[in-house]
This record gives sequence, structure tokens and C-alpha cells, in this order.
Amino acid sequence: MPSLFKYLRFWGLIFIFIQCTRVPMNNTTIDRKIYKDQLEGFWLAQCIGNWTGLITEMDKIGIPVEGKGEGFYTREDWGKPDQPNLWGSNNYSETIGFLFAEKDSIWGADDDTDIEYIYQDLLYHSNNLDLSGSQIREAWINHIHKEEENFLWVSNQRAFDLMNEGILPPETSDPKRNPYYEMIDAQLTTEIFGFFAPTKPKIALELGSLAVRTTARENAAWIAEFNIIMYALASKKSPHSRLKDKTMWMAQEARKHLPASSYAAKMYDFVLSYYQQQIPWEQTRDALHEKYQIRQEDGYQWATLDKSCHGCFAAGINFGASMISLLYGEGDLKETIKIGVLAGWDSDNPTATWSGLLGFMMGKKEVEKTFGRPLSSKFNIHRTRKGFPNNGIDTFENMANMGISIVDRVVIEKMGGHIDTEKDRWIIPN
Repeated sequence: MPSLFKYLRFWGLIFIFIQCTRVPMNNTTIDRKIYKDQLEGFWLAQCIGNWTGLITEMDKIGIPVEGKGEGFYTREDWGKPDQPNLWGSNNYSETIGFLFAEKDSIWGADDDTDIEYIYQDLLYHSNNLDLSGSQIREAWINHIHKEEENFLWVSNQRAFDLMNEGILPPETSDPKRNPYYEMIDAQLTTEIFGFFAPTKPKIALELGSLAVRTTARENAAWIAEFNIIMYALASKKSPHSRLKDKTMWMAQEARKHLPASSYAAKMYDFVLSYYQQQIPWEQTRDALHEKYQIRQEDGYQWATLDKSCHGCFAAGINFGASMISLLYGEGDLKETIKIGVLAGWDSDNPTATWSGLLGFMMGKKEVEKTFGRPLSSKFNIHRTRKGFPNNGIDTFENMANMGISIVDRVVIEKMGGHIDTEKDRWIIPN
């Protein structure tokens, strides 16, 4: 009997161990170490796309403005001289090509990375994951210069002005107070919320809702949320073996969020139809410009409403251009950046957004392998912002670790999941 008792106890303990450590079929597991490398890949690739896109930012906006902006670039312009932008100057490089911070250099922050950095820092230090308007206002005022150059544009600048008057988000995007509520700003400052809720777009949208509506309403808000959904879906397991197929699936899923009657949805469908017909991306871009900037169809009127540059900073036309680079880039990081750089308008926005997404899906090591060189992992947030430790010098590793800490909390507090500390992974209920 004692031997039988020991035998039963042994197998009973084995059974309990298996039950405690196994992952139910209705759960998703994500390796935290791999996710950290992916977050580093996001920051690195986003900086590559951002800085490469800055070379051609506002060079080509289609409609002539005081003799500037006629025509567009084509693929033949890659590697050729950069032409003057809307304001008559050249940006950062004499030729159009990839722009890097080499291994011993430091990436500078820009408006495509710095507000995301602020939101991550805010969430990391906050006791709650549901940011309030007062928290966002305090973070903006603490970290954004008021008097000198602050690298804010249109809706961001107006929202910041309102904050300094004591007005809190979401009132800072109220069309009655902020006439720039459908400009580009939110779609380049809030995508990162998707990475804080891996595989869960709904939770990601909840986390980022107020941040989006700090500067955006209607189409601009829906477009920003489209990007958040894309980022959240990047970590979701799917049957797709190629980035081309997975990004297409992700885009089709995110498309469901856009109201069918919105010009954002119609722009997406328009670009997709041209892509599916295998029409060259330059022709698609020209047709997009003709349909929305010239003929102003589907209720898109920003080319007329904006007197400064015919809506060159508008959420809509830049979303259309970003869809061209995403779809025609077909999951190829280099090609996606090239198309985004040459497509026109605010060209550093889609290059930062989609290179950041692809960089996450690839991971930092694969990003460096793609470009065949070791690249800097240092980041200077004080190029554009203020009030951070270490005189603003940070590293992608530290930034990724902060992201991991936020996801830890989201998994537990928002998803009802837990952390498997033994195998260093998240267990997320489906």
C-alpha cells in the first residue's frame, strides 16, 4: 500500500504541475523577450523612416502654391537631388535616399516620434492606464516648449495653445475651438497605443481614445484609430507566412473600423482598387490627387478649406498617400519607405508609421540586417522636447523596457491575463 500511495501521489503531482503550467487552447502566448526586440525594432525603423521621409517632406503637394509644389516625384527620383520644399528650402540631404544615424551617432526626435515618447512615459509613470485630460495636459505642458521652436503643427499647436489657456482634452479638438481637427496630427502621435495592447484592438482603442481626441475628430480620429488597430494586430497570430499577406489582412481588418460613408473609407477603397488592378503606384497617387485634391469628391474639401497649402497637412490626403506606400510596399521595409518618401505631401508621416510597424514585425536585429549595417540605438528626445532625465538621451532598449512594463499592466488589468514568469511570456485570453 505505501508503494501504491507514493505512486499515486507522484502522478498526482505531475498532473497538477501540468494543469498549472499548460496554456489552454483559448489563450494566446507572447514571448516577452521577443516582444522587447520587436519594440526596439519599432523605434529603430520608425526613426529610419521618419528621417528618410524628412528629406522630401512637403516637396510635392500637387497643387501649385506660389510656384512651388507642381508635379510629383516618381520611382526614378530615388537617389537623385532633393528639390526645394513648400517653403523653398532643402531638408537634411542633397539627395533622396536612406538617412541613418550610424552606430556612434544619436537619432534625433521629431514630431513623428516625440509625442508617442511622451505618451509612453506618461503611461509608465501613471498609476492608472486610463489617461485623463488633466494628465495629458500636464505632460504636454511639462515637455513641450512654449516660446521657442517646438516642432508642433496645425492641430497639435492649436491643442497646445488651448491647453495653455486651461482647456483640457478632448475639448482641445472641438471643431468650435480647433479648426484643424481633421489635420494629420493624431495619426502620427498615437499609433503606439496599439503595441500596448497586443492582439487586442478594442483595448488598444480604449487606451488611446483620449490621446487621439486631444487633436482629432471625425475622419482624422478614425484614421488615427486605423493605425492603432494595425499596430495591435501586428502581434496577433495568423496563417500568413509573408509580411505582404499579413499586412494586407491587417489593413482589411482595420478598414472595418472606418465608417462606410467617410472619405477615409472611400480613399482606402480607391487606393486598394488601383493596387488590385496592378496599376503602378505613381498612377495611383496621381489619380488620388486628381480625385480628392482637384475634384474634391466624396465630401473631401480640405484643398479649398485650407488656404495655406490646400490641405497639404490634412489627415485625408496623407492617409491616402500612406495607403499607397503600405499596399504597394507589400511588407518590404525598404520599398515601403521609398514609396512613402516619393509619394508626396507630409512624406515623413507614412514612412515613420509603416516602417515602425514593419520594424516591429521584423524585430531590431532583422532591421539592421535589412540595411546591412549596425545602427545607433540612442535617442535624443530633447531635440524637440524638454524635461526628461539624462538631458534627454535615451536608448531604444530602455524605451522598449518601458513598453514591456506597460504591456505587463495592460495584460493583467485590461485583458484578464497573466505573466508566466518561468517562461517569461504573457498569457492572454482570446
